Amino acid sequence: MALYSNHADKPKVKKIRNAIIFIALLLFALATIFPIYFMFISSLSDPVAVGEIEYSLFPKKFTLESYKYFFAFNEHSVRWLLNSLIVAVITMISNVLFASMAGYAFSKIQFKGRGFLFALLLGSMMIPHQVTLVPLYILMVNVFELQNTYSALILPSLVTVFNIFLAKQFMGSIPNEILECAKIEGCNQFQIYGKIILPLSKTVMAVMAILTFMESWNTFFWPLLVTNTMEMQTIQVGLKSFRFANTTLIAPMMAGATISALPMFILFFSLQRYFLEGVTVGAVKG
Repeated sequence: MALYSNHADKPKVKKIRNAIIFIALLLFALATIFPIYFMFISSLSDPVAVGEIEYSLFPKKFTLESYKYFFAFNEHSVRWLLNSLIVAVITMISNVLFASMAGYAFSKIQFKGRGFLFALLLGSMMIPHQVTLVPLYILMVNVFELQNTYSALILPSLVTVFNIFLAKQFMGSIPNEILECAKIEGCNQFQIYGKIILPLSKTVMAVMAILTFMESWNTFFWPLLVTNTMEMQTIQVGLKSFRFANTTLIAPMMAGATISALPMFILFFSLQRYFLEGVTVGAVKG
């Protein structure tokens, strides 16, 4: 327990302990940031010398030609970004809306079979995603014939069990007395949901929005399965076009990866306050 001791009577030991913790956290932070740094630095390399690219921390030449090459390489480069944005935004909005509605129903509305249905949903989380890919693909492509459409990209992720669970756990902490007062005032369930539950659930909704957007934006395998034209590919699938049998266009690929990372940074920092509040909710009682 020496790590958590204040060491008030041993200032030298306290300084050594703090220095070790600082160095460990600094190394962890550098290890976390380094891939992002390498991606950005590589994107500033010369796209012509892709076969001779040097893996160095400080490239000898900095240029924006790789970014121009990324958009000039394929006529669908902008379409890839647009496809990813459409899919991620619709998926994010639908998850926040439907998961919050389901979370409210499971946490505050008494109905027959509520416990069994919620347990069934939680049980589905135990099934690996890879197990459901084949039947899901057959359903989307062979049964509904939705291959190479936005519907095939969006429908499987319209709402996730994890977001329902997250919303249910958060909304369960909202005092029932508030809802009872609203019912006395004549509010129906939709009014309670829209005027009371949603304003009090901004933090968990921000968490759901960020996590859902990141998950949808970064998905590679499912868009690869259900799209067969470059026009309908997302940015993550489109980036594989820069890899060939004998070489890989490292710098343009890294430029595309840097561009594709910008929306996630923008979303996170715009909702950072709510996200941090949502992460710390329930950490302190009393």
